[in-house]
Amino acid sequence: MQIDLHQLIQLPLFTGIREEDLPAMLTCMRSFQKNYHKGELILLESHKVRNVGIILSGVVHMVKEDAEGYQTLLVTMKDGELFGESFSCGSHLDARVSFLAATPCTVLFLPFYKIIHSCKMSCTFHHRLIENMVRLIGDKNVQLMQKIEVISKKTLREKIMAYLQNQAAEQNNSCITIPLGRVELAEYLCADRSALSRELSCMQKDGLLVYHRNVFTLL
Repeated sequence: MQIDLHQLIQLPLFTGIREEDLPAMLTCMRSFQKNYHKGELILLESHKVRNVGIILSGVVHMVKEDAEGYQTLLVTMKDGELFGESFSCGSHLDARVSFLAATPCTVLFLPFYKIIHSCKMSCTFHHRLIENMVRLIGDKNVQLMQKIEVISKKTLREKIMAYLQNQAAEQNNSCITIPLGRVELAEYLCADRSALSRELSCMQKDGLLVYHRNVFTLL
């Protein structure tokens, strides 16, 4: 597939790398690109993770399924973000979660082994790539810590407010558009969808927020 180099150079993973160096880097690392339909599994839990996925377009969900088949949404990832890096760099390569295409997606894959081991050419851009990768892994850990912070709240109302306040801080605005629908938000908060809808309605009546679909205003 044809890769848009101008698009790639805008991504956080390739910060500080020149566009003219990208073709050689992608060839050196044996990268490959794949398209996915909405709802298609990108990586199934328990499968070995050898590649880091870079989302070129679309939204990917990291989900965890229990023994009864109930799914919990852990993290939502969008354009420019990575997935699979935490497993591919560990001592155990088996994925502890699944990755699902929440929308039609295009993903660029880079073998993690090729990222962390400099080639014989000692390419100058390789060291910068490693630095960028470490920073992005740190960012993903922050996302997971925010998830833990949200679901550790005692009541559903507190969980909702914690999630919306995190979104408001990221968007630097009290009027925000969240990336999750009601079903996805219920999964993220580990709550029942009907209970979530009732609580949102009560919170609006109590003057805590105003919402329409995915647009929320914190009062």
